[in-house]
Amino acid sequence: MAETDPKRQTAVALAYQGQGPAPRVVAKGRGMVAQAIIQKAKEHGVFVHESEGLVGLLMQVELDDQIPPQLYLAVAELLAWLYRLERGEASLSEKPKV
Repeated sequence: MAETDPKRQTAVALAYQGQGPAPRVVAKGRGMVAQAIIQKAKEHGVFVHESEGLVGLLMQVELDDQIPPQLYLAVAELLAWLYRLERGEASLSEKPKV
């Protein structure tokens, strides 16, 4: 996930490998680090969702920590939309409001 303003650009990468109840923050950064996270995601075909509010909240989570329960619903909605997108059941214009 990323914030789009290049002057304040931030990015957070989440991963879930089936361990524990929630995804973990596996990368986060600002400026050039954020740009590198976004570039790496795109190189590997990982969708980058832009949500300034959600990124701001996720930036507060420590690296390698699971997302807090307060963010479960927002992240679940995003993941459900990504699943539908991959199956061709949703479109990019129907981005979830997380």
